[in-house]
Amino acid sequence: MPRGGLTRPEGIDPVIDVSGMVDPDGGLVDRRIFSDPTVYSQEMRRIFARSWLFIAHEDQFKKPGDFFQTYMGEDPVIACMNKKKEIRVLLNNCRHRGARVCRADMGQTKNFSCTYHGWTFDLDGKLINVPAQESYASDFNPADWGLVTAPRVESYKGLIFANWDAGAEPLEDALGDMKWYIDAFMDRDPEGTCVVGGVTKWVLDGNWKLAAEQFATDWYHVNMSHASALMVLSPTGKGPKKEIAQRTGRQYNDDHGNGAGFPVHPRNRFDAQPVHEYYDYEFLRERLSPEQVMGPLTNGHATIFPNFSYLPVNGSIRVWHPKGPNKMEVWSWTVLDKGMPEDVRHAQRLYNLRTFGPSGIFEQDDGENWSECQANAHAFMVGNTALNYQMGLGTEKHEEGFPGTTSELYSDAAGRAVYRRWRELMSTPAWHENKE
Repeated sequence: MPRGGLTRPEGIDPVIDVSGMVDPDGGLVDRRIFSDPTVYSQEMRRIFARSWLFIAHEDQFKKPGDFFQTYMGEDPVIACMNKKKEIRVLLNNCRHRGARVCRADMGQTKNFSCTYHGWTFDLDGKLINVPAQESYASDFNPADWGLVTAPRVESYKGLIFANWDAGAEPLEDALGDMKWYIDAFMDRDPEGTCVVGGVTKWVLDGNWKLAAEQFATDWYHVNMSHASALMVLSPTGKGPKKEIAQRTGRQYNDDHGNGAGFPVHPRNRFDAQPVHEYYDYEFLRERLSPEQVMGPLTNGHATIFPNFSYLPVNGSIRVWHPKGPNKMEVWSWTVLDKGMPEDVRHAQRLYNLRTFGPSGIFEQDDGENWSECQANAHAFMVGNTALNYQMGLGTEKHEEGFPGTTSELYSDAAGRAVYRRWRELMSTPAWHENKE
């Protein structure tokens, strides 16, 4: 054991009772959960410190030494492939003075070295070199000072997640019935999926929960917020036909705060014509199921709690990285089936950039909405006015062919589930708070 010891004083991390700030059964949410700094700080400790958080796609790691720098909450981490071809997730924070040991976004390396004093760590986070180590006491042991390592790293269908809680339930248990909905996106090709075009990043004014909840629950905004985009995309330039604009569908939610929504139609198709023509829908009905093909295979939206979302129709996956209560950083990837020929890959990537890239015709609408919601969230009367999440109350059901709990397409059911899970975690001490 290293010499010395620290004792953090009680109360340095204040805990507030947020149980009365969310009423999922009544469909009410206290506006201040989006703007209060104390609430945000507690989220870092009680949600992000013990939830499964998306890290990267397996396709980003081909050989030992491949690495990718990202965040778990606001904690900087490095995901890397070690010599055994295992993915390790390391806290990007030197144990000596706290500088980052990696500054590149991604790349290939043999080790990570701090540019401050030269402490060097291997691909497993072990401290392997300390300049002037003879100046330390004889009982100094480098084995005690390696990089903090996420104890749990697990994957599902190419998606890598990590968790700081060693005792957390397995990733697949946390996903539950959500796996069926993910499979409609990530398991269409027997060869699996790949990522193309790198990672696109941009910053928005708005609390991270605004984006996460919308992708879990909100088809309701589409015809209003995206009216101009729908006009641009429609063949006539006048917008979609009534039967398309007012289509019906389903919304999924579960006790883990995961949610997905999607129109349901036997002739659902992909928006980009080359992508639509590429797919053999009969094959997909056999590989997946008829319900997956007429529902979550194409148009739709989804969030894996707390801050990972995806859009199947254009192959977009993204993380809403929190950057304080009033700001988020969006990281977006384009995910494609490995079997896609180059022309189809190109079409899908362009469609993603044009619709949900940082300057996409849909993405700009969403960012504007979230910024507008956040603009005055800190104000007194605004902050003391409850928000309504009551759409679809009482419509939740269990329906044959669609796993888990579903409701109508136009519903806040998954949003209520997001905040039910949020309230549960915010009201329960996390692993690092439990004292024996």
